Amino acid sequence: MRPLQISPETALILSKKLNVPLENLMHMPQHILMQKIAELSNSEETASPENSAGKSPEKES
Repeated sequence: MRPLQISPETALILSKKLNVPLENLMHMPQHILMQKIAELSNSEETASPENSAGKSPEKES
């Protein structure tokens, strides 16, 4: 299995966001990396929910 073909900058960012050592990230199978990126994306979406209009909810006085 050959290492992932990603830039060093991308590898560092992914390593930090996924909390995975850089060496492990570079030798991680592509399908597992894609799964982890999808999970990260889903967790970021649920951490900062927005309403359907894209506006922050306002208090009614």
